[in-house]
Amino acid sequence: MSSFALTALLLSACAFVAGAVVPFQAASNGLLAKQIGHPLWATLISLFVSIIVLLPVLLMLKVPKPTLNIALFQQPVWMWLGGVAGVFYITAALILVPKIGATTFFIMVIAGQLVTSTLIDYFGLFGVTKQYIPWGRIGGIGLVMSGVLCIQFFKQSP
Repeated sequence: MSSFALTALLLSACAFVAGAVVPFQAASNGLLAKQIGHPLWATLISLFVSIIVLLPVLLMLKVPKPTLNIALFQQPVWMWLGGVAGVFYITAALILVPKIGATTFFIMVIAGQLVTSTLIDYFGLFGVTKQYIPWGRIGGIGLVMSGVLCIQFFKQSP
């Protein structure tokens, strides 16, 4: 196996693990929200714990301090929306996973990501290079959406 293939396999495995921990995050945050009494407080605590975990990692890896200058504040406003999206996502997971289940929630998350990322690629939004969207990708998204319908409407009663 070439080093390129091995690297691609390792990176793909890391991406898989990153995806696998997300349902645990949603479930643990859901329990936190239940114990605290409100999803927004649980979101705040979750993000605070993220900071507590991230700070020592930054120090341990000796990541250089960011460059904070006036140019940072002259960037497009949408650059700052990642934090807003994070709050929305965590809060949505806290509220929706207990109501619709982890599988339905994450299938819909993946469907939303596929559709949105395809539109971002096609229109070249947010500084991304415009890309032609082949019919195979559109068909793949259609299959995911079909899977969503199958999961939603063919549930087995307990």
